[in-house]
Amino acid sequence: MIKKILSLVAVAAIAVSCSTNAITGRSQFKLLPESQLQEMAVGEYQSFLSSNKVVATSNNKDAAMVNRVGQRIVAAVTQFFRQNNMSQDLQGYQWETKLVQDNQANAWCMPGGKIVVYTGLLPITQNEAALANVMGHEVSHALFGHTNERMSQTIAAQYGGSILDAFMANKSSAGMRQIFGTAVGLGSQVGILAFGRKQELEADRYGMIWAAMAGYNPREAIGLWQRMQAQAGGGRAPEFLSTHPGPERRIEQLQKYLPEALKYYKPVSN
Repeated sequence: MIKKILSLVAVAAIAVSCSTNAITGRSQFKLLPESQLQEMAVGEYQSFLSSNKVVATSNNKDAAMVNRVGQRIVAAVTQFFRQNNMSQDLQGYQWETKLVQDNQANAWCMPGGKIVVYTGLLPITQNEAALANVMGHEVSHALFGHTNERMSQTIAAQYGGSILDAFMANKSSAGMRQIFGTAVGLGSQVGILAFGRKQELEADRYGMIWAAMAGYNPREAIGLWQRMQAQAGGGRAPEFLSTHPGPERRIEQLQKYLPEALKYYKPVSN
């Protein structure tokens, strides 16, 4: 009987925790208060920076580029949300962009706007516009609550009916920090993060839009994924074995998104 009651509580929690994203129109399962995730992100971000080498912008052109792209993407996002009367959805965001010395081809953005790019990504992006599309993609994961979705799914599976109590009581525990890190994508290859297909495609679509609004050519997202595909070679698992769109599927979708993104594109000089 107790197990049945807990199951009913879990189902009720899931029912009341589904909401429709005002931008994407997709129904999302999010159990966690965004403010709590942002608070958690601050601690995890500082912990990450303390254990990794941050490249200074003062004497490194790549770090300066990453910082410049971050500022332009943030300005584009702020403009888009303001124009759509959604500025309140950026409450609590304290944007910050860092380049870290690491050979992984990786980038991520935490809830609240902490953006990190790894140096190992730059040989693949090859140019500033492609980098802007990647960073726009990662920012979209944060803006659309994808981390919240991934964590909510994991917590619901692990804790059942005591979902929110478990999170609030254990948000600083090693297990909860691991769930957070996995949901954000710490240590994962870019494009192979723990996000589902719909989340990845949402981030692709709006990442192109943010990049275009920031003055970067959204076509570079396609070139980027062509290079990713070439690098993967024959080692990439078939798409049906993955929760993520394969490179071929991704490029196809990016080509479909391109006309929309180009409507926002106004080139700027560096």
